[in-house]
Amino acid sequence: MGLHINQYIENSIRQNWEELALTDFKGVSYQYKDIARKIAKIHILFEETGVKPGDKIALCGRNSSQWAVAMFGALTFGAIPVPILHEFKPDNIHHLVNHSDARLFFVDQAIWENLDSSHFGNLIGVLQISDYSILHSNDPKLDNARKHLNELFGKKYPERFTPDDVHYATPDRDSLAIINYTSGSMGFSKGVMIPYRAIESNIQFGIERLTFLKPGDGVVCMLPLAHMYGLCIELIHCFTKGCHIFFLTRVPSPKVIMDAFATVHPKLIITVPLIIEKIIKNKVFPLLDKPLMKFMLMMPFIDSRLLGKIKERLTATFGGNLVQIIVGGAALNKDVEKFLRRIEFPYTVGYGMTECAPLIAYAPWYENKELSCGRIVDRMTAEIDSPDPRNIAGELRVKGDNVMLGYYKNPEATAAALKDGWLYTGDLCTLDEDGFLFIRGRSKNMILGPSGQNIYPEEIEQRINNLPYVCESLVVEENQRLVALVYPDIENGTTQGLSFDDLSRMMRENIDSLNKDLPAYSRIADVKVLHEEFEKTPKRSIKRYLYQH
Repeated sequence: MGLHINQYIENSIRQNWEELALTDFKGVSYQYKDIARKIAKIHILFEETGVKPGDKIALCGRNSSQWAVAMFGALTFGAIPVPILHEFKPDNIHHLVNHSDARLFFVDQAIWENLDSSHFGNLIGVLQISDYSILHSNDPKLDNARKHLNELFGKKYPERFTPDDVHYATPDRDSLAIINYTSGSMGFSKGVMIPYRAIESNIQFGIERLTFLKPGDGVVCMLPLAHMYGLCIELIHCFTKGCHIFFLTRVPSPKVIMDAFATVHPKLIITVPLIIEKIIKNKVFPLLDKPLMKFMLMMPFIDSRLLGKIKERLTATFGGNLVQIIVGGAALNKDVEKFLRRIEFPYTVGYGMTECAPLIAYAPWYENKELSCGRIVDRMTAEIDSPDPRNIAGELRVKGDNVMLGYYKNPEATAAALKDGWLYTGDLCTLDEDGFLFIRGRSKNMILGPSGQNIYPEEIEQRINNLPYVCESLVVEENQRLVALVYPDIENGTTQGLSFDDLSRMMRENIDSLNKDLPAYSRIADVKVLHEEFEKTPKRSIKRYLYQH
């Protein structure tokens, strides 16, 4: 068993005291000692306002150094961070802050302006993430503590603040560490209860398996920190190794990402398929489609040299210092994966879920098999519900240190997911003779958003089906866009004197209206209006697989 997660954080701060820790890209930078001071001040603020270990602390904002500090401040105090996606609509944010029983709420100013303070009656107060100033207070103790925070810090550490002053809470490993809400688009989010052991096990795996990452190495943090993939693997893991973490602090467009890679020169890149696919398709595939290039690739001797040049060019695109890219959240496009394997590019596809904080399977790029997502990680066991797991796909279930405690205040969902210590993933998989896992289908139908957000099409469909003259709908992914397939209520429309063209126009107006209430990542890009109803099973469920590509 490794160290407690808070001991990993404590040791990294002490060992890397003078080194750079966190940087807002093209903005302010902080050393590890600066982070330690900020954490100490947050702890004082908690103590003065009556926050206790085990209390929930909600966070909602774009990735930034101050967001990370607030999260570390809560975690190392023994409080329970509750990260909330900043892309959620105000009603959803209100609901999740209240549902989590949060005592304090750290939030971006821009998000706070669209929220209603009267919805947060149980909070001590609301703090702005950028500088921890008070946006709203329900307790004079909070006002007093924030006003005199520097003075209180000086009293507690009258000489000077040193590495010897860094001591963090170590609650029981099986107790609750983080509540991480799944990114349900419509208020159906479930609060995944992550224990300390799960974070600790994930961090230990990264320390032991990603040994090329050293103190001082630069890391570009692109994934939402409100997700376990970004939070655990990009932030906490890299922080415990003494890395220098850069936050984009803006929309991660290809241009912004490329600029960051060129500046940071990362060894390790943690990402989702869409980012890799865009780079390959835009920068490499057009080049390969040229007639001369196709001819040269067929030549036996030129082929390897040419592929080597392409690999060099692609490596330079990622900053020139790359050791490995880890892709998670979904499978890579098959054409892209085949090409990357052909040029021996150092990428690998892993597999996980929020409920495992997040790792379930991984293998380094030089071991992993094509279309596989690796082997089951350390301290985890897996079974496939199939008479022949090598050849016939069945539901994957896992148990071990990484598995959640359950869903917060949701015993029904917990009972459905956890049975006899096993977590039922909902994913259909095979496991080959060498222990490599292959995902054959996602029974949950989840779609991965452009920055790693989980999109659940059924939730959007429920909203579409409630709109005027809609009979039924499906939301599918086509070319990395969400497309709504809609079958209108033709019978009712005809009664009202509406033609099919009239109904088609109304369907598009419906979707335009719905998009205004959806987070940017789950908006519908196109509408296809059907003349006939969807094919059904005997139980009248839509045969979804017939409409997915």
